[in-house]
Amino acid sequence: MSTFQSFTYQALPMRVVFGAGAVKSLAQEIERLGYERALVLCSPEQESTGRMIADALGERSAGVLAEARMHVPREVADLARDRARELGADCCVAVGGGSAVGLGKAVALEHGLPVVAVPTTYAGSEMTPIWGLTEDGRKRTGRDPRVLPVSVLYDPELTLTLPAALSVTSGINAMAHAVEALYAPDASPVISLMAEEGVRALTTALPALVRDGGDLDARGQAQYGAWLCGACLGATTMSLHHKLCHSLGGTLDLPHAPTHTVVLPHALAYNQPGAAQAVTALSRALGGSLDPAHRFWELAGDLGAPRSLRELGMAKTDIPRVVEEVLANPYANPVEVTEGGLTRLLNAAWAGEPPNS
Repeated sequence: MSTFQSFTYQALPMRVVFGAGAVKSLAQEIERLGYERALVLCSPEQESTGRMIADALGERSAGVLAEARMHVPREVADLARDRARELGADCCVAVGGGSAVGLGKAVALEHGLPVVAVPTTYAGSEMTPIWGLTEDGRKRTGRDPRVLPVSVLYDPELTLTLPAALSVTSGINAMAHAVEALYAPDASPVISLMAEEGVRALTTALPALVRDGGDLDARGQAQYGAWLCGACLGATTMSLHHKLCHSLGGTLDLPHAPTHTVVLPHALAYNQPGAAQAVTALSRALGGSLDPAHRFWELAGDLGAPRSLRELGMAKTDIPRVVEEVLANPYANPVEVTEGGLTRLLNAAWAGEPPNS
């Protein structure tokens, strides 16, 4: 009897345009897709980039809405939906990281407008049909093919101004998608290959771009890794790491990518005893490290990234509240999630201690 794994793999229906200068073809891409007027969505911090994109679109631009925020508050999603309707937009161009792409997804979900994504970080959200909305202090997430961007333009030139600190946390956030895909209940050999390659690409690129933020090759390699890691998230079921980060973000409004950066080594350490194949793949991707969780923790420190929830603004007294939130609606996980285990994990992550496998 064969021991080869049975699996199901469904390719996501989207087009990817990759390379330096790719954004110059955005107007033609909008035309190719058959759309007339695009509302450009971005965060306040990315408004200048958003307006540059709108200028490049010319007569196909319906305007710029620079209101994207972390965790997609319901009121911002409603504002974007209404603004798109007022301006007669028939599509959105989401420029930026997970906040902008998340807002585009919310408009797609609520108003049916297709999204074209132009990522300027390594978040990977653009490669998934996963949406999130935060309302009354709770972040809800779901999957819906309607929110998947119809086209993604990866242009590493747009990431050259991304500060080193944000590049690192965004890249580690992307790798968290790949890590969980390796031990997801619906993992497949195809996705596992993408996950391992995505982690390898990002762990090679991040130190290089920290040394030289203008290294276009490193920036391109980081976007390539982020693309692969995001595709892994889009094709598999999320586990403990993402549940923890969704709870910490939605409940305490902690910053998205830094929270993923802090939590990843601890969530992986929690799961390593029940995820031998994932440990083997990550060991290869990380250059032979026998303890991938500890190597991720070391990498964050080497690159100057945060390693404690305390420095992100979380109070230690918030730990029981987050534990309760996670246990109320747990995600699938290779190791049983218990109150005691979660409490120990969060105490270590809060204090910035090394992960304990």
